[in-house]
Amino acid sequence: TPFFQTWELKGRYPKILDDEAQGPAARQLLEDAQAMLAKIIAEKWFAPKGVIGFWPANAVGDDIRLFTDDARSQELATFFTLRQQLTKRDGKANVALSDFVAPFDSGKADYLGGFIVTAGIEEAAIAERFERANDDYSSIMVKALADRCAEAFAERLHERVRKEFWAYAPDEDLAPDELIGEPYRGIRPAPGYPAQPDHTEKATLFRLLDGERNAGVSLTESFAMWPGSSVSGIYLSHPESYYFGVAKVERDQVEDYARRKRMPLGEVERWLGPILNYVPAQGLDAAA
Repeated sequence: TPFFQTWELKGRYPKILDDEAQGPAARQLLEDAQAMLAKIIAEKWFAPKGVIGFWPANAVGDDIRLFTDDARSQELATFFTLRQQLTKRDGKANVALSDFVAPFDSGKADYLGGFIVTAGIEEAAIAERFERANDDYSSIMVKALADRCAEAFAERLHERVRKEFWAYAPDEDLAPDELIGEPYRGIRPAPGYPAQPDHTEKATLFRLLDGERNAGVSLTESFAMWPGSSVSGIYLSHPESYYFGVAKVERDQVEDYARRKRMPLGEVERWLGPILNYVPAQGLDAAA
């Protein structure tokens, strides 16, 4: 459970509370967290903000092209995806996120959504206040709770997208405990995570949603989000969509990816460094 992982406690809630070794510390953390969360709510420490958007979309190869309207004659933007290059048993396919969007040549109208949410910039100031008082425990706690609030915001917004805003699953009826297992239709993958490890794809999302103006969230030079307690990603509604990891990629795909993005190969290799299954040539900066 992410909250307890912040404190280097490994286990799933609520079982961790009864763990012989970690249970006492976990129960104390939970009690302290609930007390601080009550103050956060009562005193309005955070000011969450968010923005969502939806666009006509179709897949062209491993790219997801967005259009200005349902005529689909004018392109608005492109999300570039990476495909697994794994050796799988039973003839299973290597997938990319573009597989979960209807191909353009199918003639089917499909859509893609996007979101940016944050717990707010206030968390940083509050944490700094605790640090100045030499209260590191409370500083870490408020940051951990801000992260959980942002994630809860993203999860609640995704539920409303499925049932109300996009409304592709209007009859969904899941209890909060059931939502943890993500049994619902659709996914919300985030750039920089296993299904799309390229953080630079956030730039397209933030441009489309005007993230800084509409949600108060900006991107740093390294494509990290500020405030830190923020979540962003895309919405895909395909009934068979699921989360996966691209894992290691080969040179041929990276070269093709760089050409599609019109980005120098060396720059793409730098961003994809952790998943490269080869050693990049030193000093080369060609996109051809």
